[in-house]
Amino acid sequence: MRRTPVTLVVLVFSMLFMLPGMLHAAVDKMAYDPENCLGCHGGKISLDSFAASPHGKNGCTSCHLQSADLKKHMTGNTKLDKVNCSRCHGNEAKEFEKSVHAKNGLTCVSCHSDIHGFSSKKGDKKAATLACIKCHDKQKAHLNSVHGVSLMKGNPDAPGCADCHGLHGIKKVQPATTVEGRMFHVDACIKCHSDEKMMHRNHVNGHAVETYLDSYHGKGYRLGMLQKAAGCSDCHTAHNVLKKDNPASSVHPNNAAKSCAQCHTKATALFAKFYSHGSHHDRENYPLMYWTFKAMVGLLVGTFAVFWVHTLLWMFRGFVENREKQKALIEGHVHHIDEPHKLYYRFKKRHIFLHFTVIVSFLGLSLTGLPLKFSDQAWAQTMMSFFGGVEYAGLIHRGCAVLTFYYFMGALWMSIDFLLLRKDVKGNILQRMFGPDSLMPNFRDISDVIGMVKWFLFKGPKPTFERWTYWEKFDFIAVFWGMFAIGGSGLMLWFPEFFGQFLPGWAFNLATIVHSDEALLATGFIFTVHFFNTHGRPEKFPMDFVIFNGQMAKEEFIEERGDQWKRYEEQGILEHFEVEKPSGVVYDFIFKTFGFIAVFTGLALVVAMMWAFLA
Repeated sequence: MRRTPVTLVVLVFSMLFMLPGMLHAAVDKMAYDPENCLGCHGGKISLDSFAASPHGKNGCTSCHLQSADLKKHMTGNTKLDKVNCSRCHGNEAKEFEKSVHAKNGLTCVSCHSDIHGFSSKKGDKKAATLACIKCHDKQKAHLNSVHGVSLMKGNPDAPGCADCHGLHGIKKVQPATTVEGRMFHVDACIKCHSDEKMMHRNHVNGHAVETYLDSYHGKGYRLGMLQKAAGCSDCHTAHNVLKKDNPASSVHPNNAAKSCAQCHTKATALFAKFYSHGSHHDRENYPLMYWTFKAMVGLLVGTFAVFWVHTLLWMFRGFVENREKQKALIEGHVHHIDEPHKLYYRFKKRHIFLHFTVIVSFLGLSLTGLPLKFSDQAWAQTMMSFFGGVEYAGLIHRGCAVLTFYYFMGALWMSIDFLLLRKDVKGNILQRMFGPDSLMPNFRDISDVIGMVKWFLFKGPKPTFERWTYWEKFDFIAVFWGMFAIGGSGLMLWFPEFFGQFLPGWAFNLATIVHSDEALLATGFIFTVHFFNTHGRPEKFPMDFVIFNGQMAKEEFIEERGDQWKRYEEQGILEHFEVEKPSGVVYDFIFKTFGFIAVFTGLALVVAMMWAFLA
């Protein structure tokens, strides 16, 4: 009986000792229970709203982790650790931590503020856009743009802020006048406007991207270098994009000149008539571009059709001729010429220098111009990077254009000198113009062409020529045509603000077509037909060095230009053209190396052009 009070006393003391722990456990149990959390936080958080939210299946401690001292939290003496959204939203958090928002101190709740009661907004562009403009009030103009109005009407195709800038990994947008800024805006626009199905169902021009990329501005974008080329936002703005017929639009006829003047400071209303998205395939809306393109293609196809056939026929006939000569040598039938290797002058130093200038300028123009023509090709982008970008390539291109005008003026002056001033040339101006020493085509050329075709077809002997052949005359005349076509259009594109004072803007669209296609004709012709006629034909392969040292052997002179040789013999002037001292070894080595580099550079560009067309 005495042991009962003792046991009771021990039990009471044990319970008193365990009471603090039991109370602490009770506190913990309360803290882990969402209903108990609402005991304090219920005034701010609706259980029903939270249950209906995307997080409704989670408990409080899914986000608000257990505190080390919950008793103090319940009494208000300590707060739980900040919520770490990345525990569940890891991918979004990784994107966000590199964003411009994170770098400026924003957090998830800066946008997702009502976390306990919001309904799911996933995929809701309208809600995301409205959230953005709470801070970005300067961009509210977007709501009144064609994009914003359509977005607010519920069009799922209409772009909201996130379509261009992204949701969580938003980067800082550089000013639109910088290369980075222009690239960003063009990338953003192309993402949607290149989707022809989307454009069609929204009644938007489905060729805007194609026509932009075909323009000078778009080629700069393709090459990744928009230093001096407009991007989409330069003309249309970034956020206040309006239809062209809206008086407030930046591309409205009344405002277009002002938009152009951002880059072209002297732009006028006449200048602004430029077809920004004109297409030479659209006969109905752009007939001038269409017919100009057709005319240039006709010229290109016609020229190549004639001269490539001429080249192929000559290639085969020359091959047969070489075999015939070899057979004659084997059989002992040798046509003997006294002193066959004696040298005679064909070109003077001024001719050699002028042609050297032609080579340098033409290769420079080709190397810097063709990458722009074929800007969608990887090789074009590599070449443009080699030159340091579009801007530096443009400087080189224009420098070579100056050289072109120089040699053109040189050729013009020599022509005037030959026709009017020289005392050693007999005859009046017409006799000089159509005489044997002139590069002007005459009736003899017709008989030479007929004779050459007969020889190609094994219908007659190979004709002998005077000082200039018909293909050489064609090359010379092409310089003057080329200066009119390429030079004239090139000057317009070089100085658009000057020419825009008195020419309508669409004249630059036509100039671009002419410049581009005529350049293609020139490079294709020089690097195939001219190279073959000069260096590639069997009797000259691999190189005719006469244009570099001006000298040719007597045997070659008689065989190729027999009529000129006979005329000089009859006039008794052959000795005036005899070479006393051949060109030096070092000179020959340097210029033969230069010549081969020039030839192989041209052939490489031909391969690149063919690859571009096939691709």
